[in-house]
Amino acid sequence: METPQTQPIAELRDASKHYGAVVAAEGLNLAIQRGEFLSFLGPSGCGKTTALRMLAGFETPTRGDVLLDGQRVNDLPPHRRPVNMVFQHYALFPHMTVADNIAYGLRQRRPRPPEAEVAAAVERALERVRLPGYGPRRIWEMSGGQQQRVALARALINQPKILLLDEPMAALDKNLRRDMQIELQTLQRSLGITFVLVTHDQEEALSMSDRICIMRGGRIVQVGSPRDLYDRPVNRYVADFVGKSNFFDGRVSRVGGGAGALTAAGGITFAGPVSCTRGVTEGAAATASLRPEDIALRRRLAPAAGETGVPVQVRTRIFLGEHTEYLVAHPDLGDFLILASRQAEAAEGSFGPGDTGFAAWRDGAARILDND
Repeated sequence: METPQTQPIAELRDASKHYGAVVAAEGLNLAIQRGEFLSFLGPSGCGKTTALRMLAGFETPTRGDVLLDGQRVNDLPPHRRPVNMVFQHYALFPHMTVADNIAYGLRQRRPRPPEAEVAAAVERALERVRLPGYGPRRIWEMSGGQQQRVALARALINQPKILLLDEPMAALDKNLRRDMQIELQTLQRSLGITFVLVTHDQEEALSMSDRICIMRGGRIVQVGSPRDLYDRPVNRYVADFVGKSNFFDGRVSRVGGGAGALTAAGGITFAGPVSCTRGVTEGAAATASLRPEDIALRRRLAPAAGETGVPVQVRTRIFLGEHTEYLVAHPDLGDFLILASRQAEAAEGSFGPGDTGFAAWRDGAARILDND
């Protein structure tokens, strides 16, 4: 039996949203736990923002239910839900000071809190987002990262049970975006508030989330921890969307006990766990997924026991600091990626375009996937 502590703080139950013949979301079933950082991840048009807006109350499901604290809230307007939302472009009032922007929600309450109480709450909110003393400033005097923190402070001052974030870092440069990711994680852990983020940035979702909900075509494809999604994708779509992967088409030559093997072009075999047995049966067409970091690039073919190795030619070399990315070619397998760590490069030496070498991977490193 669920208790208030174990009951999900929010749920989507068979929630769908249609705009005439256009299906924005279909049959969403998801339980969001208290205090977790959950991200909706997917390409544009996959339904992730629609799911967020149904939780916020800006959209009403065409079918199904939205629950908050176990109560159906389909007809409850946004301002009466215990949630707040940070929009992609922050939606700050440019004619107001930072302090007035943050205090706006408190001043809409009835009865209205005393101004001394509002001012104290604003200062506490500014300290939480590391902007103490910035209250008198105008919005146009703030950088993009500072504006995002103001939007967060405005959302948090009402002490919501859930904070909804609609791609709030999309407009920030790479370094600032990374800093804000760390700040958001720290803030969420310290406050214990449930955060729900919408993003199309896989790195952002992987680095920040306790769980990720992968969406496609208005439906949920897979929900799990970042490690689960990376190591155990249910199909090619998830494997391709979460991280980088090489895909090799072929026929299933063996399957059983949660593992299998696939024979690709040239008779080359890939073996490893089977993600979904529905479409992975002996003799069926399927795909082997092999992460670039699981492949070694060597000068000589001297595979150890339990390894497979093939000759390759280097097409391109891209130095990325912590590792080097090689695009290599094989006459049967085609082009695929290899990520070599600095230690591996030190041991083997670097390769240049046109060089030949050998790609090797351990047996069992691949994942056999349904072609869906």
